[in-house]
Amino acid sequence: MFGNSIFKQRKSLAAGVALAAGVSAAVFAVNPLAAFGANHPNLVISAADVDAMQGAVEQPGRFRAAFLRTQSAVDRALQAPIVVPVPADAGGGYTHEQHKKNYQLMYNAGVLYQVTEDAKYAERVRDMLLAYADMYPTLPLHPKRRPGAENPGKLFWQSLNEAVWLVYTIQAYDLIRPSLTGAEAQKIEQGALRPVARFLSVDSPKTFNKVHNHGTWLTAGVGMAGYVLDEPEWVEQALLDLDKSGKGGFLRQLSTLFSPDGYYNEGPYYQRYALMPFVTFAKAIENNEPERGIFDYRDGIVMKAIDTTIQLSYNNLFFPINDAIKSKGIDTSELVLGVTIAYGESGNPQLLDIAARQDQILLTGDGLKVAQALDAGEQRPYEFKSFAFRDGKDGDEGALVVLRQQAGGDQALVFKPAAQGMGHGHFDKLTWQFYDRDAEIVTDYGAARFLNVEAKNGGRYLDENETWAKQTVAHNTVVVDESSHFDNNLKVANKNHPELLFFHADDQVKISAAEIDSAYPGVSLKRTLALVNNPRSGNTFAIDVFDVQSAKKHQFDLPLHYNGQLVDTSFNLQGYIDSLKALGSDNGYQHLWLKARGKPESGLAQVTWLNDNGRFYTQSSLVDGETEFLFTELGANDPNFNLRSEKGFIARRENSRAHTFLSVLEPHGEYNPSREFTLNAESQVRALAHRRSGDLELIAIGTKDGATQLLAYNGSPDAADNIENTFEFGGSEFRFTGRAKLFQIKN
Repeated sequence: MFGNSIFKQRKSLAAGVALAAGVSAAVFAVNPLAAFGANHPNLVISAADVDAMQGAVEQPGRFRAAFLRTQSAVDRALQAPIVVPVPADAGGGYTHEQHKKNYQLMYNAGVLYQVTEDAKYAERVRDMLLAYADMYPTLPLHPKRRPGAENPGKLFWQSLNEAVWLVYTIQAYDLIRPSLTGAEAQKIEQGALRPVARFLSVDSPKTFNKVHNHGTWLTAGVGMAGYVLDEPEWVEQALLDLDKSGKGGFLRQLSTLFSPDGYYNEGPYYQRYALMPFVTFAKAIENNEPERGIFDYRDGIVMKAIDTTIQLSYNNLFFPINDAIKSKGIDTSELVLGVTIAYGESGNPQLLDIAARQDQILLTGDGLKVAQALDAGEQRPYEFKSFAFRDGKDGDEGALVVLRQQAGGDQALVFKPAAQGMGHGHFDKLTWQFYDRDAEIVTDYGAARFLNVEAKNGGRYLDENETWAKQTVAHNTVVVDESSHFDNNLKVANKNHPELLFFHADDQVKISAAEIDSAYPGVSLKRTLALVNNPRSGNTFAIDVFDVQSAKKHQFDLPLHYNGQLVDTSFNLQGYIDSLKALGSDNGYQHLWLKARGKPESGLAQVTWLNDNGRFYTQSSLVDGETEFLFTELGANDPNFNLRSEKGFIARRENSRAHTFLSVLEPHGEYNPSREFTLNAESQVRALAHRRSGDLELIAIGTKDGATQLLAYNGSPDAADNIENTFEFGGSEFRFTGRAKLFQIKN
């Protein structure tokens, strides 16, 4: 094991061959000092884990059931011939998918070999690796690599996938290494494992040293190979970058890509994807060099990242901000591994609740702990919280805010005053989404991509990801003059971020505010979002106050994208039934059909729709008679049918220097077509008012039962928790302490 005297001697010898710009490629030849057959397995699964698993598969329970399922699947796969095709296809194509199946099979067969000691499993892994050892040295760069890309692969179209192959394959090799002869091991290492590690490191320095999820996968694969192949220099380079300066590498990634709250800069979807190399390599480090204290590094950032990934979900699906595929959720393999390792390290019974939802037991030592604890009924309900997950490595680049309520169903409001999120970020500062009764109500498009569908651009991001999904009008935030935030300039966007002004959560009021003045030159955007409920009345409201300030006159658009069927509006609409036109010509507007428009009179403007969850939703807006509503449907200028047909409406205020968009979203009623009844299909909101008095903001919601629900909050970023606030409303004086309070006034 690493840490013994032999290892220390090898470490000093290996360090002597390091070059200023990185380790010499010669180090990736077969190491004559390697102790073949010793200390295996030594990555995620240890020898002690194997002993425990061998006993557990003989006992009834979840672990045995998972073992039998895996064994049955692998036994079926062993009946097929070995197929190691010459790479030809991009993501989703035959050769791409076959190489993925190969590394997954090799890993599972390796685990079965350790548990059963049946040679047939090791022999299949050996033969597949020998086939790779014959083929890999002959491979050029992948024929479907992207032109000009810095990260091409050989087995796969990009080096990212090659690194995933190594992460799985080095574990498979580690598991079957004791079964190999010295000659077999030498051929596999010299023909496949070492060349892949070299290609991903010294031959791909920009990607290997990059502080990005691609870099994480590369460093994890090479670092784990270093442990298995007894190359401590590789481990050091994986941790600190090729020249061991600390400017890149795994530790730098842990320090930079996550905020102090464990939020990953690119958002939940890529946090989920990046989680696997982080937790896998961390577990390997802990098993080999516990003295590094990797799970304590940066105040336990790995464990925080796992918990935050769970928190950034609703109804088992991740919040789809930035480049996200909306069907990804907590049962994804990366988070299954994360929860399993986290439970093994912490023993937190709330993680068992998530493991039960995932319903996937891993054949590892930590997986055994999860299975046995679930069998014993030790799980406790996982607590989803209202929280402002700070963004940026120092936590000072805005936040992703989640407001949650339990009022007539589980509700969540997601507010995004977060940083750009690098290349996978969207131009949508201060946008929001809303969820209720297991459904997405106010929606975000996510990514324009069909992952691994060859017919759709080889499974890559579609052109519409740039022309629609990333554009500001595709989101629920203000668009100025039909141009996107930062004028679609990624470099500018990455240098700027909103400021989180405050976050507050109590039993009745969850509220947060943020602002940004760099999305448009000379324009200040400030938004306050609140999720409130009154237990006496049973009413729940999502309140939105969006202030726009500018020295010059502009057109201000505030879109709202919703999921459901339009039911009613409180104002007349002019529908376009004979012909449709795109709403605009660029910045996403070219993809929106203009279906109808209407200009409500001053006062209350209401739009009601019905969601598939059987509930009605009404947005009530306070308007001044100059605001027009434009009703849209996605799909214009889409000749390849790449876009989903989704609906929305835009509140437009033209020729204005300043404007406040004020609205309240109200869930109500029930529609049951099976039992043929409809309840409370109409909104209960009859009036809406807004008043400012110094730092205090008052939002009054009059309901049809004659009551008024009054949200009062202190908008000052510096307001203390114990500040005393006093105001007058309706001839009476009111007081409250702290940030916000909801009053119910009976007329």
